[in-house]
Amino acid sequence: MLTGAIVVVHVIVSLVLILFILLKSGRGGGLSDMFGGGAMSTMSGSTVVEKNLDRLTVITGVIFAVTTVVLSLRLV
Repeated sequence: MLTGAIVVVHVIVSLVLILFILLKSGRGGGLSDMFGGGAMSTMSGSTVVEKNLDRLTVITGVIFAVTTVVLSLRLV
């Protein structure tokens, strides 16, 4: 039961992590340009939107790593 719940959380976190990575703007601009991140980033180094997206990406990555470790320990 607990393993199933962790798998569900792991799948959701992995999909959210993919979304956040796609939203990040790279060299050519990402999907974040659609939400106004691209217009301000050319004038000032990085916007509040980009900083918050970076933070959310890191937090989601840490949760993904934790669930991966927990699943690997539970399935052994």
